[in-house]
Amino acid sequence: MDKTYTIVLRPEPEGGFTVRVPALPEIVTYGEDEEEALAMAKDAIELCLLSRAERGEDIPYSDPGKGGVVVHSVSVSVAA
Repeated sequence: MDKTYTIVLRPEPEGGFTVRVPALPEIVTYGEDEEEALAMAKDAIELCLLSRAERGEDIPYSDPGKGGVVVHSVSVSVAA
């Protein structure tokens, strides 16, 4: 069964991204770039769901019935 989770990538001042998963608050991971951060998020989610299943805990959806929400930032230049 496939599930979709919203993830939040926060750029860090020293570089890379901290990753959070709002539906699974125990997850906090990091990637050197966006691609690695997304891969780390996927691995962390899979491990978290496996652990929850082994303990008989609920496995939540990020956004039941609607799939995940994708959030991106866009930078623009503004004339002074």
